Amino acid sequence: MMQYCTGWIGGPEIIIIVVVVLLLFGGKKIPELARGIGKGIREFKSATSESDLANDLKDIKKDFDGVKKDVQNLDPTKNLMPENPLKSKKKK
Repeated sequence: MMQYCTGWIGGPEIIIIVVVVLLLFGGKKIPELARGIGKGIREFKSATSESDLANDLKDIKKDFDGVKKDVQNLDPTKNLMPENPLKSKKKK
């Protein structure tokens, strides 16, 4: 009895895929396709590593951390009055 693991590609599946690719594109086109895919991946990696987005996010995080620290250093009890002077006092 043969057991199958879902999600894994075995030897026969790889052979079928290679044959189909050869039939669709031919032997001469495959190196050109591989070069194009490699070039696209290289361009994508260089574009993402050179972007200023990561640096901008780090700067924003640093700014938020500074604001958070300032807010934590504030003592709200110093700014609050014990009683509201505008509120009328109720007599008992």
